Formats: sequence, C-alpha cells, structure tokens
Amino acid sequence: MTAKGLGGRIAFQGELGANSHEACTAAFPEMEPVPHATFEEAFEAVRSGDCQLGMIPVENSIAGRVADVHHLLPSSGLKIIGERFKPIHFNLMVNPGVTLDQVKTAVSMPIALGQCRKTLRRMGLKTEATGDTAGAAKMLAEHPDPTKAAVSPALAAELYGLTILARDIEDEHHNTTRFLIMTAEKTPAPPPFTAPCVTSFIFRVKNLPAALYKALGGFATNGVNMTKLESYMENGAFTATFFYSEVDGRPEDIGLARAFEELSFFSERFEILGVYPADPFRSR
Repeated sequence: MTAKGLGGRIAFQGELGANSHEACTAAFPEMEPVPHATFEEAFEAVRSGDCQLGMIPVENSIAGRVADVHHLLPSSGLKIIGERFKPIHFNLMVNPGVTLDQVKTAVSMPIALGQCRKTLRRMGLKTEATGDTAGAAKMLAEHPDPTKAAVSPALAAELYGLTILARDIEDEHHNTTRFLIMTAEKTPAPPPFTAPCVTSFIFRVKNLPAALYKALGGFATNGVNMTKLESYMENGAFTATFFYSEVDGRPEDIGLARAFEELSFFSERFEILGVYPADPFRSR
C-alpha cells in the first residue's frame, strides 16, 4: 500500500502529536491526520466514510499486542490493506524556560512511562499516569507547571510549543510498534504480484476433539509460514474462542489455498481480514 494518488483524511486513535499521528504523516504525508479519542471512534470514522483510511497500532515489540484492537477487527467491517513498522522514540518535554533541575514528575500514559522507567529513575523523577502520550504534552501546554514534564513524541513538542530537555529516553532502542492500514472498501485492489505479502484472518474451530490441531495441520503440510497465532474470547464466553492469525503469502497461492480449505473444514467461522504487502522492515 502506497500513498501515491491518495488524498483525504486518515483516522488514528489519540491526540495530535501521538506516535500514531507520526505514523500517519510518515506513510501518507498528503492526507489529513484526524485524531479520535478511542479505537472504536477511529474505526467508525473509516466505516462511515468520514476518513478514507485508518492507521491502527496492533502490537509493540516491548508491550506486546494492543488487546482492544484484536476484539474490534473482526466486527469492524474494515479490510487491512497495509502495514507499517515504526520505531518509537520518547522525549522529555517541558514548558519554555523550565530547566531539568525544576522538574519533579514525568507525565505520560502508563505504557510509555514503563518503557522509559530506567531513564526516569536515573533522572530522579516520579511518574504520573495519564491517558495519552500527546495528551500529556497538550495538558502541560494548557496548564503550565515547572515541576512537570511530558513524555511524548517529538511532534508533540512542535505542535504544543514545548521544549525538549532530553531526546530518545526510551530504555530499549529497538522499541517498535506495528500499525495496520484499514479501509472500508469491501474489495480493495490486490497488492502487486511482485511484492511479498501477508494474509491476516480470523477463525473459530468447531467443537470437535483435536479440531485446532487438525485445522492448523494444512499449513504445515503445505509449507505455509504462519507468523502469528493469537487466541481471544468472544463476548466474554469461555467456550467461544477466536483465533487471529497471519501467514506469508496470498490466498490464491496453491499451498495457502489448500491450507485454507483444510482450515475451513474444521472451522465454523473463517474470514480473511486482508491481503497486503509485507513492510520491508520485516526483512531487517
């Protein structure tokens, strides 16, 4: 999926200046990034046509999967048409004129504070949780406080007029988030045949002995590389377990076609969520 020829708006969850905002501008610089308070609202913006695309985080190399998104994907009515991997960098930012010796507390969302825990401890700073990284920067700009600093992406400092005291304060510099690009098109254009592809799908196996083992057997016997398999409950029911999975290849590849045929035989629900080019980041 490329940005060529696209205009319009792209939805993301969070405030302007968030990592998702940065991911939108990097992938689709000519589209208008539109913030939404929740993932549900971001999905609905795409579904309703208010935004043409959505940029949704699904997993982080340190924090793991974004659980809410996995529950929303199957019922969203949206299709996945691309992926982007974004290195995540956090910065300590303050109101103009504030110096590090004045700062006592670092404010950000809990995941961000956790990813900068060692650095913040070395600085002797206490932490205060808030709902969003860029939201912490926005709040500090609206309510100046020389004893507080926001832990946010660099874009937030630019947008809200803050000064960065320390850059790239994350403890692990391999910190990376994977985003999925979503569309409301029911039959989006297939990816170029020259590109390595990923196919994302969900399924729920029949209530039979060894159904999961048999459902997955076709991927092994047909040489299909399964890169992800995650389970989650549907509607809080312990007996209705869904699986979200990703494999290399396209559904029309003979090996994957045969694997899907076997999977469908042992499943009571099976749905392909998207076929899209693999981000070159995967090969690094």
